[in-house]
Amino acid sequence: MTKTDIPYGKIQTTEDLGHLVRAHRKAKGLTLETVSGLGNLSTRFLSEFERGKETAEIGKILKALRTLGLDVIVQPRGSAKTGTDKS
Repeated sequence: MTKTDIPYGKIQTTEDLGHLVRAHRKAKGLTLETVSGLGNLSTRFLSEFERGKETAEIGKILKALRTLGLDVIVQPRGSAKTGTDKS
């Protein structure tokens, strides 16, 4: 999977987020074990998160995203702004 194949963008479900994170991790050549060590997160949590577990703890999700170099941007529906806008 190339970087352009990763489904960055609108996330509507925990499954969407999990699939995006898995694709991003694999594109960077990282294993669950590596991310686990870098972020001090269990491989079980990471695996469940990537599979879209709905009850995953938000603090751990944010930590996993930071560990992988991903940001969370919340904006109103229909907004044309992206995370790269400075306005």
